[in-house]
Amino acid sequence: MSQLSLPSKVIICEVAPRDGFQAEHDWVPTETKVDIIRKLATTGIQSMEITSFVHPHAIPQLKDAEKVVSQTQDLTNIKFRALVPNVRGAQRAIDVGIKKLKLMLSATDSHSLSNANAKVEEAQNALEPIIDLATKNNVTVGGSISVAFGCPYEGIVSIETLLPIMERYTRMGIKEISLADTTGMANPNQVYNYLAVLKEQFPNMTFSMHLHDTRGMAFANSVAALQQGVVNFDSSIAGLGGCPYAPGATGNIASEDLVHGFKEMGIDTGIDLDRMIAVSKEVMQLLGKTTTSSYMLQAGPNSQLSAKPTSQVKIES
Repeated sequence: MSQLSLPSKVIICEVAPRDGFQAEHDWVPTETKVDIIRKLATTGIQSMEITSFVHPHAIPQLKDAEKVVSQTQDLTNIKFRALVPNVRGAQRAIDVGIKKLKLMLSATDSHSLSNANAKVEEAQNALEPIIDLATKNNVTVGGSISVAFGCPYEGIVSIETLLPIMERYTRMGIKEISLADTTGMANPNQVYNYLAVLKEQFPNMTFSMHLHDTRGMAFANSVAALQQGVVNFDSSIAGLGGCPYAPGATGNIASEDLVHGFKEMGIDTGIDLDRMIAVSKEVMQLLGKTTTSSYMLQAGPNSQLSAKPTSQVKIES
């Protein structure tokens, strides 16, 4: 029987400390954020989007970004990155020791006006000073394209919409792009075909996937990306998260679900699945949540078997 040709190893970036916390309505104390990050560090996670240096009025939940980063600097086994919307945010991140920045950009004008108060081209051009600042400080910068596959205001996003954005990023010197299915509108065929075009036209670009599970398609879309050789994925413990500027958005695919699925396929993540499930349960308790989009928290992994029946049950006719 023939098998799919897939990567044997992937890198998962945990984004709950940014994407997850920003969606929480009630204030999550700084010490709770730090506690969760430290628990996540025990799972084997190698990469983490630890916060976003946005204006406190835009996302009040992340107003303690400097404190969170400064209190986790001892976790040297994890590569931290932070989302930054502008030069001021980038400077704050650099000042507190962040070595990798992620840019914020939408694929469509409608989402960009909602998220950045500017159309796409204008918003992207405004990213150049961030890149210049990062270069001067020996800090890595990765690009991103939100609503890369579907926009809640404009519908399906065409590949032709993405190409000029990619071209501008390339001219800016960006070598890594995160493709975000912000509202879970993508499908596996679309993901596979878009990546085929993007990889052909931008062969030196590294692509990562930021997939939300709004319509239950995130894992299938992950497999489609794997088939195109993508090895970098974002996920969020317990499926926490959601874009505050995208109506109906839910969290990323749950980290434990992604790890479980890849493990069942023989793909190494370097993450301890049992520990991650345990941490996910602890995080739910710390945040006072009773419902989850995590399949692992609902059904458990395939290895979690029920007791075998001890005798036959007789059915009376």
